Amino acid sequence: MDTVETARFGHVVFGVDTHKYIHVAAVMDSIGGILATLTIATDVAGYKQLLEWAAGFGKIIAFGIEGTGPLWCWADLVLEAE
Repeated sequence: MDTVETARFGHVVFGVDTHKYIHVAAVMDSIGGILATLTIATDVAGYKQLLEWAAGFGKIIAFGIEGTGPLWCWADLVLEAE
């Protein structure tokens, strides 16, 4: 049990499912366990909310955004700027 807990501690992966009016983000630990989800508005305030939320989970080892046409563009620009 200690080995699993050690592997899960402090390293996270984020994924964002893009939609027209909202995006849904999920954070997973390094072995694929979902730790939390967040729904944000598709505007600058929502993207900043996502970044603040993401920062509280530990070292981010990957951040993936589903590329559904232009729906991910603003999220990508804001995330790259940070």
